[in-house]
Amino acid sequence: MTPAANSTNALHVSPANGNLPPFWFLAPEGFFALPIAATPAERTERALSFVRELYSRGDERIWEPAAPYYAAIAELMGDTGVSYAAMGLFSTAEEDDAADGEVIRYEPSEGVAQCALTIAIAPTDQADPDTDVVAQGILAALSSDPLNDAIWLDLPCGPAVSCITVREYRLGPEMTGSGEETTLLTGQIQVHVPFPTGPFTAVFTLYTASMDQWAEIYALMSAVLQTVSFTDPTQDEEAGADASDGAGAGAE
Repeated sequence: MTPAANSTNALHVSPANGNLPPFWFLAPEGFFALPIAATPAERTERALSFVRELYSRGDERIWEPAAPYYAAIAELMGDTGVSYAAMGLFSTAEEDDAADGEVIRYEPSEGVAQCALTIAIAPTDQADPDTDVVAQGILAALSSDPLNDAIWLDLPCGPAVSCITVREYRLGPEMTGSGEETTLLTGQIQVHVPFPTGPFTAVFTLYTASMDQWAEIYALMSAVLQTVSFTDPTQDEEAGADASDGAGAGAE
């Protein structure tokens, strides 16, 4: 899969609520972050940027009416505790050879895989600050449902629990393009990552109905999880650079 439109590989800090501890992660190219923010002014500004990026081939006739819609969605999500939400759009067309630096733009008619990524921070009643103990409790709770495929993960940031669920929904004829009843198969990957810095758990949820691309979408989620950090990565990079400079100076 390749990104269906332009997006940036940005470092996202979450959440906007200053009462909760922050954490960091990298969203892969192809994800478009919804304008979740603490104030209406911030949501409006981010919504305008969001629609220009998402509908990169559009103009003001598309952007102006679309921005308030996405700002309203972001407000609803923020009210439910979601700190980050993004739409993933990826072309399923056969990849063509391209010259170095050339960006190939595929048409939606060639096929598009979609997914949605949300991140929420849930307060947890952690009597024990040990994240291993917290993760074991989450694993036990999720494994009690026979429909859940729950497994333990060892991430660079610490322990986590992944839970995969697959559901089939029956769609009535009024909801289908063909006018006939059909079924829709969907998949969800939800990963619980306990905070080592307080009684909270970050809940990453990736949802898709593009099941033909399930393997690629699962790989995207795995890539996101490998970048989760509870310390500022920029500070870590600066510390590493300082250490390298010091080592170089000593060698001289």
